[in-house]
Amino acid sequence: MNLRKPDGPPGVAILGTGMAVPSRTITNAELAQMVDTSDEWITQRTGIKTRHIVDRGTKTSDLAAQAAQVACERAGIEPSDLDLLLCATMTQDMVCPATACQVVAKIGAVPCGAFDINIACTGFVAGLNLGSNYITAGHARRVAVVAADTLSSIVNWQDRRTCILFGDAASCAILSASDNPNQGSLYQHLGSNGDMGVALYVPKEESDIPDKEREHYSGKLHTLQMNGKAVYKFAVPVLAQSVEKALSATGLTSADIKMVVAHQSNIRMLESSWKRLGFGREKVHINLDRYGNTSAASVGICLHELVEAGQLVQGDRVIFVAQGGGLSWGANLWQL
Repeated sequence: MNLRKPDGPPGVAILGTGMAVPSRTITNAELAQMVDTSDEWITQRTGIKTRHIVDRGTKTSDLAAQAAQVACERAGIEPSDLDLLLCATMTQDMVCPATACQVVAKIGAVPCGAFDINIACTGFVAGLNLGSNYITAGHARRVAVVAADTLSSIVNWQDRRTCILFGDAASCAILSASDNPNQGSLYQHLGSNGDMGVALYVPKEESDIPDKEREHYSGKLHTLQMNGKAVYKFAVPVLAQSVEKALSATGLTSADIKMVVAHQSNIRMLESSWKRLGFGREKVHINLDRYGNTSAASVGICLHELVEAGQLVQGDRVIFVAQGGGLSWGANLWQL
């Protein structure tokens, strides 16, 4: 089934992928020495066994640059061939300059255009959407979609609700204009609900903490705050609805999809969504046991692992889907 018109805009190929994680890891057993928890408690509730954490002095842009370098090598291009670099992150090196600009400098891609995307875990999917649109509109030929977060820098390590969940990582996909019109995004969508933003947020001042969220506040400003029940209640249906809308809009069914590449949030959230959708476990890549929730980087890490393992090939259709802070969500049904 070909859904793109041969006389329409160019196709968009994913030329190469990359990822980077710090060498340091923290196991559940180590966390149990820091907060009131246990390996069994964490595993049963999240599916996470270990996560990677940056050493002091390592910046988000450092991880992002490593992932981008790998992706460029896999794509067979030089960083200087890039027209645009998008960096999805909520843990920028600093307010200004943009982390994306720092990555461009570190990989030797100057004067490539660059800007950041800050919608937390949804960032990589948003980057795919934007990068694809730049190419099909004729404004760029090669775009690097980078996603990186060092959430260890904004986690309260005394807050059991959050410190057990997150890991540091980066991922990247190199997009390129293709002569094959069937390659690229067949459907894409982004959504947000700012009214629910305080279910997952980082307050700068006491006034940023709503009265209704006081009971969930960990007591430390500038750290990630989470109302777990509210996030779960939001995430499960929106993840399933995003996939359902993608299938409905394209006239495809689950049988036409090779893999669902989803944000690695929590094993319970993922399993609840797949049961609702009717996808078999073999079509859902899971790696959060090894990396934890890596925010914006997680979808790209899944993609990289699938590509490296030869589980995705040209012509396959995949659904990229994520949800996160904002609250935000997004999907992209892509034909490789």
